[in-house]
Amino acid sequence: MKFKAFLTENGVCLLEKRFLPALDKMGKICHLYLTKDHAIFLHNLLNGDGIQSIAQFRKEALFDDYRISSQNEDRIAFSIDVSLFHRALRSSVSICTEFGTGPTANRLQIKLVKKLPVNSTQPMPFLTFETKGFKSAVIQDVPISKPLSRAQLLELQTALDMAQDLPQTLVQVPDMNQLQSFVDRMKHLGELLNVSITKYGDLHVQISRTLITLGAEFRKLFVIGAQAEAPAEDRNLSAQTRSSRAIERGDGQSVQVSVKHFAKSLCYHLAKPDCAFYGIAPQGACLTVIFQFFIPGSRQMDKSISLHCRLPVLDPGTT
Repeated sequence: MKFKAFLTENGVCLLEKRFLPALDKMGKICHLYLTKDHAIFLHNLLNGDGIQSIAQFRKEALFDDYRISSQNEDRIAFSIDVSLFHRALRSSVSICTEFGTGPTANRLQIKLVKKLPVNSTQPMPFLTFETKGFKSAVIQDVPISKPLSRAQLLELQTALDMAQDLPQTLVQVPDMNQLQSFVDRMKHLGELLNVSITKYGDLHVQISRTLITLGAEFRKLFVIGAQAEAPAEDRNLSAQTRSSRAIERGDGQSVQVSVKHFAKSLCYHLAKPDCAFYGIAPQGACLTVIFQFFIPGSRQMDKSISLHCRLPVLDPGTT
């Protein structure tokens, strides 16, 4: 089982400045899943608790000279502490920047190794960052779990395949800051958030307590997938009534999620996505948030990066 690659300047920027700070907010421990073509950071795919999060990169988006081999069809996966990974990367980059000159500048190698820790008789696996200068090398070791077995890898791949299913209707939220400010204002009111999405391009979020109901509505959003024209007779009705009628017609869905989970999903703004889409899975199985990234300087989707999360539903929902 072998893996080594050189992080590119773009890869360092993506991970250090954008994705690792966001992933750290999602959870302390994640799986890093390496294949022949992709590097994938996965949260909560093998346990049912919390938000399922999938950040996938084509190898070219992060690495040069990417080499991987294993008896599991050249696939390797292990658990890693995101904050330790981020700290080691940041430290290695600062050393690279300070001492790297000439042809060795910014050559940051990452590889899997086994080492014998101090006061231990058993070798342990590490993900190692190595920066090579003219006369010396600086090494940062990040402890990892024992790599997943063939059966565990199959379980992880199956969970990943299942998590790729898209909702039939996705609505684009152009300004995540509006959602963020709304959630910041209402998260002290309660723990449950009702989310409704319609084929008309409406997103309605609402939190209720005994004496207070606070909600926000985003209307006529861009829709991907199944869509419909909003009936003219609904125009002057309240947001709640419109949502209820859309659900009765089969043109909308509603689910209940944790306010904490919803707020945590918004932390992905740290990865600097260009837009976000919200959708509800069939039978109200989960609330899905898909973040889209554009090729810099264009409105073309960057297909080398994909990021989405699935929020568990606290109520079966209405479909």
